[in-house]
Amino acid sequence: MAADERRAHMRDRIKAGPPPGILCYADGAPVAWVQVGPRHDVPQFNSPRTVSRPLEEGDARDPSNWAVSCFFLLPKLRGKGMSHRLLAAAIDHARRHGARRLEACPIDHVKQSKSVTLCIGSTAIFDAAGFETVARRKDGRPLMRLELRDRPCRTENALG
Repeated sequence: MAADERRAHMRDRIKAGPPPGILCYADGAPVAWVQVGPRHDVPQFNSPRTVSRPLEEGDARDPSNWAVSCFFLLPKLRGKGMSHRLLAAAIDHARRHGARRLEACPIDHVKQSKSVTLCIGSTAIFDAAGFETVARRKDGRPLMRLELRDRPCRTENALG
């Protein structure tokens, strides 16, 4: 997708709802973001050539199958638990909007990981939130899943 197409796609997602992610502010300025929404709203997550592709053909079209696909944190916030809080908020956001399953394709964090590759999240934060590995199509890149049925929301304000 070209940059203009991505911008138009994001505008359309915002108009249609639910919001495609959570934006965190400090002192009135955005400082962190997590993208979370129905899998079908993240076309690059569903390409047959990606490690994040769905396990089953219909999973990409199922509106109750959601994905956490991107994190952004200002450098000064990294290493302070913000990714864990963003993921907790993403889980609650997905649950409140009818998701029954949440998937991610993080990276196994190693010392030489570049911050740019961690935009997909570290396996450790998904492990800590209860996600389970359901496929491993590439070394260091598990497809992880959290079933949301019968799990209560953890907090009303996970970022607080």
